Amino acid sequence: MVLRYRVSLPGIKGFARVYEIKGSSSLYSFSKQMRADMNFPQDQMVLFKALDEAGAVSARYGMFDLGAGTIDSVTVEQTLKKGEVSFVYFYDTTNAKSVIVTYEGEAELRANVVYPILTEVKGPDPEEFENGYVAFEDLPDDKKKDPEDEDWDDDDTDQDDESEEEIFDGDEDDE
Repeated sequence: MVLRYRVSLPGIKGFARVYEIKGSSSLYSFSKQMRADMNFPQDQMVLFKALDEAGAVSARYGMFDLGAGTIDSVTVEQTLKKGEVSFVYFYDTTNAKSVIVTYEGEAELRANVVYPILTEVKGPDPEEFENGYVAFEDLPDDKKKDPEDEDWDDDDTDQDDESEEEIFDGDEDDE
């Protein structure tokens, strides 16, 4: 059985990753693949906080057993059978940085593929959003501008047009 999961950031439409993973794969192998694909820090503890369909926390899976098992002993299929349809995946527990991982359904087994596999990519890695990157679809409507629109102006400053601009020329002699 191959399962499909979507990785997203809360409130951000400009980011997504879609993975296909064998149901028999551990959460550890899934975590390892996400860390590599999205440049998550390799020196941080990780945590899967499992949520049921109602959004209630049903388990926590970490490097150490927190009561529901460790990420290397729990498979993706086991979590699905328990009704855990999404996770908050903390890739940096020290700084509480996380992504949302949501079950989307089953996928067809692909020949000659090593799972888990990244099948869709939208937007830069999550770190870029932390650094101020804003995807076009996440901009407020009043900030979205179409370059083919007659009223479009690429000088998006809030200065008055009548304000004087002072230009310094480095070749002028000091007086």
